[in-house]
Amino acid sequence: MSSNRPLNVGIIGYGLSAKVFHIPFIQASANLALHSIVQRNPPASPTLAGTSAPLDHPSAKHHRTTDPLLSDPEVDIIIVTTPPNSHFALTEAALRAGKHVLVEKPFVPTSAEAATLARISEETGRFVCVFQNRRWDVDFLTVRSLLASGKLGDRVVEFETHFDRYRPNAPTGTWKADLPPSEGGGLLYDLGSHLLDQVYVLFGLPATVYAKMPSQRADGTPDSLTALLSYDSGLLVHVRAGVMSAEAKQLRFWARGSGGSYKKYGMDPQEATLRSEGGSVTDPSFGVDPEPGTVCVAKPDGSMAEETFTVPPAGYGSLLEGFAGAIRSGKREDIPVSAQQAADVLKIVEAVRESATSGREVKL
Repeated sequence: MSSNRPLNVGIIGYGLSAKVFHIPFIQASANLALHSIVQRNPPASPTLAGTSAPLDHPSAKHHRTTDPLLSDPEVDIIIVTTPPNSHFALTEAALRAGKHVLVEKPFVPTSAEAATLARISEETGRFVCVFQNRRWDVDFLTVRSLLASGKLGDRVVEFETHFDRYRPNAPTGTWKADLPPSEGGGLLYDLGSHLLDQVYVLFGLPATVYAKMPSQRADGTPDSLTALLSYDSGLLVHVRAGVMSAEAKQLRFWARGSGGSYKKYGMDPQEATLRSEGGSVTDPSFGVDPEPGTVCVAKPDGSMAEETFTVPPAGYGSLLEGFAGAIRSGKREDIPVSAQQAADVLKIVEAVRESATSGREVKL
C-alpha cells in the first residue's frame, strides 16, 4: 500500500475491548483513523455515555449489521471484538471482502479454524493479526530482554508465569463465563491464552503438557489452571491462573536461569490505566512499571547480587502500529501476531484441555 494516508479502521462490536483496548490507540495514531463502528443495538439516551457508539463517536460511520462495513471500499482494516464463537465467520467474511483483519484473542476456538483462516488470508492476499496484547506488557518485555541478554545465564531451567486473583464470586453475563470451552469460553481461553502465548513467544511449542483445571470456587465449573509444560532441553514451565489467591502482592513471573533469576510481582499497569477515568495512552508515564521486578545474579565467589530491573514500555499501541506497518510494507513476516502463531498457541490450549480431561500427560 503506497498511500501515506491513515488506514481506515472499522470495528465490529462496542464492548470493553473496543472502547478500552482499541479506540484509544487508534485515536492516538497518525497511521490509523477510526472510520466505522458496528453496534447492534446502541442505546438512544444521551445520558448513557460510554455505551452508545453513535453518541460517543459522532464523526464515525455507524452500522447495526456488518454488511455495509464489509462492502465499504473506504475501510482498510476491520477489528473483530465480538465473542470468540463468532470470530471465524466474521474474519473469513472480512478477508473475502478484501479487508485486513485484527482479531481479539482468543483468536478462534480451535487450531484447525486458525489454520483455515491462515490459508484464506494467503488466498485473498489480505493479512490477519491476532490481538495478543500482553506480548507488550512491560514486565514481559523485561523477561524477553533478560533472557536475550544472558543475564540469567546461558539457559533457563525453570519458568513460572502466574495470573492469580482473588475472585470468590463467579462472573456472569460475559462470554468468558457463559460460553463453553468448545466455543472459546472459560478461563483457559481468557487468561490462559495470554499466559500460553507468552510462553510460546519465549520458548516455542513444548514437548509435553500436563494440566489440571479444578473448580476453586467449588461450584463445579473449572475456574483455575495449573499446567506443566516440558521441553526437550529440560526446561520446565509452570503456568498458573487462579481465583482464590488472597495475596497483597500477586506473583507474576519467576524465571530461574543457570546464572541468575528474575522475580516479579504485580500486573502490567496499562489495563488499569485504560479502565480508569482520565487515563490516557499519550501520557508520558503510560505503561511504566510501578513495581519493577528483581534480578538476582550469582557472582563468581558464590555470593548473590540483587537489583531491580525493568525496560522502557512499548505499549499495546505497538501491536496496532506494527500491523499497520505490515500492511504498508506488504510483508507477512512483519505481522506482529500471525494466524499461524495463534494456531500454534491453540495447539497448546487444546493439549491443556485434553490433559485436564484425561488426567494424562499429552505430547504435542
